Amino acid sequence: MNSATFIQHMLNSLTLGSLYALVAIGYTMVYGILRLINFAHSEMFMLGAYFVFWGITLANLPWPVAMVIAIVVTATLGIVVDQVAYRPLRDAPRISALISSIGVSFFLQNVAIVFFQAIPREVYRPQWLENPIIMGGVRVLPLTLFVPLLSLALMLGLIWIVYRTKAGLGMRAISKDIETSYLMGVPVNRIIALTFGIGSALAAASGIMWALRYPQLQPIMGTIPGFKAFIAAVFGGIGSIQGAVIGGLALGFIEIMTVAFFPDLAGYRDAFAFVLLIAVLMFKPTGLLGERLEDKV
Repeated sequence: MNSATFIQHMLNSLTLGSLYALVAIGYTMVYGILRLINFAHSEMFMLGAYFVFWGITLANLPWPVAMVIAIVVTATLGIVVDQVAYRPLRDAPRISALISSIGVSFFLQNVAIVFFQAIPREVYRPQWLENPIIMGGVRVLPLTLFVPLLSLALMLGLIWIVYRTKAGLGMRAISKDIETSYLMGVPVNRIIALTFGIGSALAAASGIMWALRYPQLQPIMGTIPGFKAFIAAVFGGIGSIQGAVIGGLALGFIEIMTVAFFPDLAGYRDAFAFVLLIAVLMFKPTGLLGERLEDKV
């Protein structure tokens, strides 16, 4: 493998890892606050891509406008899902909310099949993302650079919200002790709804960029990326935003580079993530940056 090919694979790893990281952040934010694995999160990934498709196809919206509207609509849908499916179960056993999340996931997936149909659809890609750039013998599509740069901007925006705003302070307080946060006057339900909205927005952004990179839409497109992003969150330490980013980037690197060095294993590409999950659960269940949490009775 020459240096140009190696750099190309590294850029591909960065692109794929950035997409996993965005989705993993949504998983880890909800878990950090509610100790809930939101299985419906992968459907937000899928819906974001479909909303852009229909915005361009039906409303003839410019791609950037369709993307912004799709992210806002998906974020709103994430808040609605919290209010309908999770808020009534705040005081119920955690298994009830977990079952509810599985139900919401199947519901949204089947609604998408009914309304969007199961036929795979092609995705419109802006021309400026397809004109290759030649850098030192490396042929790079602008999309390969656009995805990690936009992902980085979204991650920095999230970090600013979490560590520089009152809403972020509320998120961090609730993640430590939700009962005490209630007593201190923190608007817990509003903060949780905001968390679902932000997580859904990040999933939508990732789904939109995924559809640009792998230009085919179908209602089950979020399933495998959702599972892999969850594994990335576990690997990095679920509940840690920084851990989710590290886990996503690491998983993208492992996938791309393993296939690059061992092409015969390309058919087992999806299995690498699950092997990583088993290894993490065996040797470091809390992940790289995760903390051991005590379950409350």
